[in-house]
Amino acid sequence: MDEIERFLDYLLAERGYSRLTLKTYRSSLTSLRDYLDEHCERIGWEAVDSDMIRNWIAATLIAGTDKRTMRKHLAATRSFYRYLLRMGKVTTDPAHLVGNPKVAKRLPEFLKEQEMNALFDTLTYPDTFQGHRDRLILLTLCSTGIRLSELTGLCVEHIALEKGELKVLGKHNKERIVPFGNELRETLLAYLPLRESLCHIPTGPLFLREDTKALRDSEVREIVKQHISSVSSIRKRTPHVLRHTFATVMLNHGADIRAVQEILGHESMTTTEVYTHVSISDLKEQYAKAHPRVHNEPHSSSE
Repeated sequence: MDEIERFLDYLLAERGYSRLTLKTYRSSLTSLRDYLDEHCERIGWEAVDSDMIRNWIAATLIAGTDKRTMRKHLAATRSFYRYLLRMGKVTTDPAHLVGNPKVAKRLPEFLKEQEMNALFDTLTYPDTFQGHRDRLILLTLCSTGIRLSELTGLCVEHIALEKGELKVLGKHNKERIVPFGNELRETLLAYLPLRESLCHIPTGPLFLREDTKALRDSEVREIVKQHISSVSSIRKRTPHVLRHTFATVMLNHGADIRAVQEILGHESMTTTEVYTHVSISDLKEQYAKAHPRVHNEPHSSSE
């Protein structure tokens, strides 16, 4: 087994990284290894220097990889070299001296509040198991801000109806408690008997297909895309858009940013702070639209 595979096994067993993250790390490190094999005569990891990594970055960008993806490649490389240092496989870390390619900040897309409300106040859902399930999916995402993987990982036993709490398994297998309100509680109370009559099991995955198997991520994405398309012309129509919507609505209505960070399960406050920029951006847009003197030309003082 080579060092990359040992590293990935470590991330899975010791750090609880997801399979998707491991797939991304494997792709990044394989790209670096292939470059080194071709251009540096198959040197070992201990012989790699910062210039070699910079040259790999340059070659990869020229080949068409975008800067955001390259930043992910570098993050994987830095994590890999920290691991190699701890394991005594190398004595220096060439990756930590290499800076990220600069990219323009991209604000997250989100539904406007009236569009979010339209999902539940305007759209009509069939009075069937599927109709109740789909509405519950959308309401859970909008009411709690949980990730897609956290939603499909929810089990009935993770719900405390009386307390109004969900137990969520987030990134790196970290559990957190997410609160919810009366509307979601009532929607759950209407859905759970339908679910139990379908599968006859009061525990297990919360969201099921009609064949009683757990709903897949791809199926949730399609449900979300279909319903967002009915209320908004937003370009992205994904479950993560509803996570962004949750955070933006919370901050716009005066929630403390640290509370939002805790609910979302962000490790860094920096990740949550992007939503304050979204709020200010939206505020400026509304100001520009509404104030009568914003676009007035200034009067000339000359005759």
